[in-house]
Amino acid sequence: MKQDRRKPFIFPSMGVIAAFILLVIIFSAISKEFLTISTVAGILTIAAELGTVTLAVALLMISGEFDLSVGAVYAWAGVLLARLLSSGLNSFLSLLIVVLFALIIGLINGSVTTKVKIPSFITTLGMMMALRGFLLIFTAGFPVSYKGQSFLIYLLNGKLASDFRVSSLWFLLFLLVFSFLLNRTRHGNWSLATGGSPEVARALGVKTARVKMINFLLTALFAAIAGCFSFGRFKMAYPTLGTGLELEAIASAVLGGCYLAGGYGTIVGAFFGALVISSLRVGLVLIGAPAYWYQAFIGVILVLGMIVNKEIMKRVLQA
Repeated sequence: MKQDRRKPFIFPSMGVIAAFILLVIIFSAISKEFLTISTVAGILTIAAELGTVTLAVALLMISGEFDLSVGAVYAWAGVLLARLLSSGLNSFLSLLIVVLFALIIGLINGSVTTKVKIPSFITTLGMMMALRGFLLIFTAGFPVSYKGQSFLIYLLNGKLASDFRVSSLWFLLFLLVFSFLLNRTRHGNWSLATGGSPEVARALGVKTARVKMINFLLTALFAAIAGCFSFGRFKMAYPTLGTGLELEAIASAVLGGCYLAGGYGTIVGAFFGALVISSLRVGLVLIGAPAYWYQAFIGVILVLGMIVNKEIMKRVLQA
């Protein structure tokens, strides 16, 4: 009987799913507009951009590392794609260049962290500041727009029926891909082992440096994909886009059950964490709350998520 009471605590995604349902109930009671089709579509659109980053960040956190440069990569991807398309370059070649740019950033972050042994917090913080600075130089602080038509734009974030967008479908696909990667592949198992105890993992033959490198590459890649989603939605990119995105992604992952020390977490939890953050953003707008309430709530969620995660780890270790 004692073991049965602990079972819910072993699955961190159950807590964030409950939080999501509670949030929906609260906002639905306050605003009649919250559960309309257009609002749900808006939440999914925002969640697709935040969540695409969050899923990759969650996997990286599980392996015991952070990436604070995702917001800057997100902004660079949109600006770079807009510039390339405006120059008349082929759409898919432009996208390929953006992907290569993101992979180079991920490679630098991973190499400095795993080979030079600089903590990822410092490495990616420096990368974030450098990318933001160079982006302002590149754009002179002005937004970059694209006025042409391209099938790539629709493929990235075109409109479907009833205000739903293609990016929502991509987000669901990424959920399946990352869930499979974490739960059904050797890389996922090695990521958990690397984050849980790197020394033990290395002793058992786990190539921890390679695991972290792959996760840094994936994180930069999916941050760029999310940035392309944003560009596909607006057909315009701002150099300040994605500011604070890294903290929102970490908050989403922590809320979803990812342990900041690494070695524990779920992709499903990260998915619902992004939905909670996105629902909170839209819900606060609908009830007319001041804009600064959103940042306050993100801070509270991050702290509460850490408290819950700590309790979950205690339960797991005792189970």
